[in-house]
Amino acid sequence: MDTLLVAVIVTALLFDFTNGFHDAANAVATSISTRAVPPNVALGAAAILNVVGAVISTHVAATLAKGIVDPGVVTNPVIFGGLVGAISWNLLTWWWALPSSSSHCLIGGIAGAVLATSGPDGVLWSGILHKVLIPTLLAPLVGFTIGIGLMVGILWLFRRANPGRLMRRFRLAQLVSASIMAFSHGSNDAQKTMGVITLALFAAGELPALEVPLWVKLASALTIGLGTYTGGRRIIRTLGMRLVKLTPANGFAAETAASGVLLGTAYLGFPVSTTHVITTSVMGVGATQRLAAVKWGLSLDIFAAWLLTLPAAGLVGALFAKAAVWIFA
Repeated sequence: MDTLLVAVIVTALLFDFTNGFHDAANAVATSISTRAVPPNVALGAAAILNVVGAVISTHVAATLAKGIVDPGVVTNPVIFGGLVGAISWNLLTWWWALPSSSSHCLIGGIAGAVLATSGPDGVLWSGILHKVLIPTLLAPLVGFTIGIGLMVGILWLFRRANPGRLMRRFRLAQLVSASIMAFSHGSNDAQKTMGVITLALFAAGELPALEVPLWVKLASALTIGLGTYTGGRRIIRTLGMRLVKLTPANGFAAETAASGVLLGTAYLGFPVSTTHVITTSVMGVGATQRLAAVKWGLSLDIFAAWLLTLPAAGLVGALFAKAAVWIFA
């Protein structure tokens, strides 16, 4: 492997690590905030389940490798620039403690880099529309709706139960729902890095076809697991404590709703944002208490970050891709 390819792979794994600690909140925030699981135990279990989920399939990785941009116009300087764009926006939103989408950081960074170096024909606009934008709009709405439905069902089924005993039982139930959430996070997010590394290897002529090698699966899975264990506590506080005051029943409903959506989209190969889905699920279960239970001002800040993610990461990716092509040409 040449030096540039090694640098691209290392940068991709660095993004994978930031994805893990930035999005750790997706898997553990609700169970930590309801005190169902101690923080270190939650992060450790989430890290392991992220690894398991990451190696279970490669449907999302395939979408990232050949469904977003034309592999024929991708070079490793372009991928390097796109990754820098993704990492930059990821770190900035982490600093602001806003749960933005690492998935959109990566997609925006790579698409922006290709757009700047190859023009609009290098971007597969149909793929972005059908496999990114439409699922991105629908998945949070589905998560919000299922979250409300599950919470209403729980409130009705257990309306005569002893509140103290019920909350203890839902803390135990959260062990299951949080585990499934961590698994679904791994099955969705780590595969995005797998797809980018596979694209880089293909562009360098190291792979005859766009198929994910075993070592790429394992490296991506272990890196996101390590990042998850490191834990993005700033965003955990935002999602689990500042957005809505959650009970164990709320946490169980939000995690169950979000993980169901994520497992379904991972199976279909849609790289949706775990952040968007779990955040809107939390909003849905919170809204069943009363509308004022959700901090809508904070929600608007989060939505603004979501809208800016694709273009902001794309802009930085475009600038760094141009610089990388100039340096390595």
